[in-house]
Amino acid sequence: MSTSTPTSTREIHLASRPQGVPTPDNFRMVEAPLPAELGEGEVLVRNVVMSVDPYMRGRMNDARSYVEPYALDAPLEGGAVGEVLASADPRVSPGDHVVHGLGWREHAVLAPRSFRPVGTERAPASAYLGVLGMPGLTAYVGLTRIARLQEGERVYVSGAAGAVGSLVGQIARNLGAAQVVGSAGSEEKVALLTDQLGFDHGFNYKDGSLSHQLRDAFGDGIDVYFDNVGGSHLEAALTHMRDFGRLALCGAISQYDLTSPEPGPRNLFLAVQRRLELRGFIVTDHPDANKEYLERATAWLAEGRLHTPETFVDGLDNAIDAFLGLGRGDNIGKMLVRLG
Repeated sequence: MSTSTPTSTREIHLASRPQGVPTPDNFRMVEAPLPAELGEGEVLVRNVVMSVDPYMRGRMNDARSYVEPYALDAPLEGGAVGEVLASADPRVSPGDHVVHGLGWREHAVLAPRSFRPVGTERAPASAYLGVLGMPGLTAYVGLTRIARLQEGERVYVSGAAGAVGSLVGQIARNLGAAQVVGSAGSEEKVALLTDQLGFDHGFNYKDGSLSHQLRDAFGDGIDVYFDNVGGSHLEAALTHMRDFGRLALCGAISQYDLTSPEPGPRNLFLAVQRRLELRGFIVTDHPDANKEYLERATAWLAEGRLHTPETFVDGLDNAIDAFLGLGRGDNIGKMLVRLG
């Protein structure tokens, strides 16, 4: 590698496993060396933007899940886009950009074939972590593969102002939904849903009974519920599902910091009575949908039918607070950390 390339970098490690709500003490900033030479097929990148996501909270627990937990005293991982500084891979050259999974650090050495080149002249780097990345594909898979949304159906989205939820509502509308309703945690977020993202109606779940607000929004009931929150939101949605409705269970952010299980939903018998389908899903199980989604999303973006709300925090020093901000509801749309 060139003598101008860095010899060390900063990265954030998991110092201890959170008990309940994470705190800054669970993390540690570490100075780490970079190798003097790249191995065959490896690439050195300077990360320009990284993602923080609710699913990362689950990886901080030492528990069985669909992905390995984060190791203690080791760097965290997550989606990032980096600028190539040095390359031993013929596919990319210095100055190119790649999307990869080694966020939470300012520089990264990427293993062969562990990254994908992206064109920042076509879309900003942040788009490949949001609308053209995992959140967009998650929204699309949940609606098309899991809930099997049909034209003319009524859709409810919880966490509707978040990275995934804000795209679910728009994609549902583009797929022909007759009614799209979202819940969020502030008046500002509710206004975003209806004023900019094409939702028919939005409501602040803190303003009163979830069940009553859903009853007012859906006089004839819900066909598809896209669940990002779980808990009381799932229970309220079950109450108002129509016969043969489908529930795509994507996340349960209301549960992630609990230290003991929360009972419920108490009305799960409705799944039998109304012949409902409740199905959890992980987007990585559906790689076949990626090409289809990117083609449709690119067209929707060009036509102005897909918008991408983003919240930016600057610098690795502020990445921990950006992650903690997800639990506080600080973000509108995708939460991102700019690194350069």
